[in-house]
Amino acid sequence: MTSVVVLDAKGLRALAHPVRVELVQLLRKYGPSTATRLAERLGVNSGTASYHLRRLAAAGFVEEDTERGNARERWWRSVHQVTRLADSELARQEPEAVLTYLRSVAAAHSLLTQRALNELQTMPRPWCDALDISHWALHLTLEEAERLHEELLAVVARYVRDVPEDAVVEGAERVSLVMHLLPEPDVSEPDVSEPDVSEPDVSESDLS
Repeated sequence: MTSVVVLDAKGLRALAHPVRVELVQLLRKYGPSTATRLAERLGVNSGTASYHLRRLAAAGFVEEDTERGNARERWWRSVHQVTRLADSELARQEPEAVLTYLRSVAAAHSLLTQRALNELQTMPRPWCDALDISHWALHLTLEEAERLHEELLAVVARYVRDVPEDAVVEGAERVSLVMHLLPEPDVSEPDVSEPDVSEPDVSESDLS
């Protein structure tokens, strides 16, 4: 399995759908599966899951696992373990697709949190104590924010990746670590000392 795929325009458009983001994450997390089993996890019908799997296959994110499949049931597996959106020019060229993709990822992350909380009462106590949901409001320069991001990635890189085919260390359990670094740049407040009495500039496209 290739470890990292850097999104291009085609891949970005293929992943700009919440069901496809979830399908890729499930295949990476739990290993090969069928459309029927994936549909059950997502709460959608198998036809919907099958359609989105074919679209993902056309874009190179998943492929058939021919060693497991048969004439009646197709198995799918992820081609990559990590998706990276690293092209700032792509974000300028495909702003709507980038926004849709990021919203889909954020929604998937929210579901991860909700699922963990739903299982909290039946989770072993030591793992309950390990669960953490934290938030910090920081004031950083751009350089500090970039350095913080790099340092956090370096910490994560020291730990074993959650790859289904890898041997599991004794005592290890699957853990999801979600990281959001969210800039909140201040927007200058308008000067309200004097009311603006000028007429608005309205073009034909603004009229309904």
